[in-house]
Amino acid sequence: MASSTVTSSQPERPARPNLAFRQLRGRRSPAEFAALVRRAAREIGERVSCDARYIGRVEAGEIRCPNYAYERVFLHMFPGRTLTDLGFAPRSSVRGRTARTDVEAPQPRTADAAPGESRAAGEPYDSHDTQGRHDPLEPHERYEPHEPHEPCAEDPLNHEESDVLRRAFMTGGGATVAAATLAPLGLATGAAAAGRPPRRVGTPEATALEEAVRRIRLLDDRHGADGLYRRAAAPLRAAYALLDAGATRQTTADRLHAGAGELAISVGWLAHDSGRFDDARSHYAEALATARMTGDPALEAHAFCNTAFLARDAGRPREAVRAAQAAQRAARPLGSDRLMSLLALREAGGWAGLADRTGCAQALARAHALFERGRSDADPEWMSFYGEAELEGLEAQCWSTLGDWGRASRHARRAARLQDPHFTRNIALYTAELADDLAREGRPDEAAEAGLRVLSLLDQVQSSRIQTMLAGTARVLLPHRRASGVSEFLDRHASLPRRV
Repeated sequence: MASSTVTSSQPERPARPNLAFRQLRGRRSPAEFAALVRRAAREIGERVSCDARYIGRVEAGEIRCPNYAYERVFLHMFPGRTLTDLGFAPRSSVRGRTARTDVEAPQPRTADAAPGESRAAGEPYDSHDTQGRHDPLEPHERYEPHEPHEPCAEDPLNHEESDVLRRAFMTGGGATVAAATLAPLGLATGAAAAGRPPRRVGTPEATALEEAVRRIRLLDDRHGADGLYRRAAAPLRAAYALLDAGATRQTTADRLHAGAGELAISVGWLAHDSGRFDDARSHYAEALATARMTGDPALEAHAFCNTAFLARDAGRPREAVRAAQAAQRAARPLGSDRLMSLLALREAGGWAGLADRTGCAQALARAHALFERGRSDADPEWMSFYGEAELEGLEAQCWSTLGDWGRASRHARRAARLQDPHFTRNIALYTAELADDLAREGRPDEAAEAGLRVLSLLDQVQSSRIQTMLAGTARVLLPHRRASGVSEFLDRHASLPRRV
């Protein structure tokens, strides 16, 4: 895998302010305009993390041409205009692969390689496979359906998204992951992976760290945690090496601390979902310590949120309640109703574990009331997974814990039906929950049908949590082998390779 040609210190030409884009912003502040961009993205099914800093970079000319997700959003916001009308440079003129020297140029392009890219220096991500090799370990990869927030698999400019990184996580080692996540954004991979940070830490490194968090979350959404956890350690070590190096500006230092904390939570979640509870607890505690040191209430709320979830799964329901309540105290000043809704659900899970039906029902009622207030610009980026499907899925888990299988199965069915197809892991999780609830409710044929749907997803999803749930369902269904579909489910489940 070749490293990126993007550099952060010596641009080829001085940046020219984008006056056309600045004029379009009008009297709105950069933050207000960024909010409009995010809303426009949601209207067309895109996911961009636009903030005032990004708008400032565009207007300063640092981003000469946006990536494809932003392009689609901007053209949606200003119909009838081209990128040139918006003040951006043509893609053919922006530094990318075609701007390399003869020494750096890759071998002649094959069908899998991409032509010249349009990424400007310092733009959020630019990972690609200059060898143009097809990975024989994932023959299905090039035929995945197009998702609205990802480029089409047949698009020759597909390297701007997670294609190469996914291969690195699923088949590569820790050093490969570090290269795929951090090096393309200006981080010196060898030094970072070895714990030796670059001499100067600035905006490119902070951006690289934030992008590593996004990419790990994307891979988890699609494939589950088991194939990712061990390989995510290298970026986390690199992140804390950056913190030790220090930053030239306080704003950069704040971004580094927040990014390192979020990365620790993401890696903790990978451990959590793959059944490594002690490792997960350690990573969450690391994130919480980072939040407390820097006075970051958003990071603190996130760390407590995941700690509550872990405590529930680890059989410590009282700790789950207390952690969820601590998360709500930290999150209250942030102004995000959706975040408070999720935290109420975390508390409900703890009350369910304590067999406190009243406490659980009250927390669920708060969660629904807060959820109905809708989204806002205060919602954290990491909450992109939290929609109506997740609300239904978490409520199903509460009723299942309380032994109300009928109510649990109704909510689990809704969760699976409502889930965005992008979140493959969650579809498998909700359907596994449905299968287990139906089995315990005394509906073996329907349980087997749901279980078979989960089994069909396991070639895409690696999650110990889901496999553990299926094993429990299989045990419940054993006495019902003669029911329709049960024998097929049990046989296919028994043929699964055993986890190491």
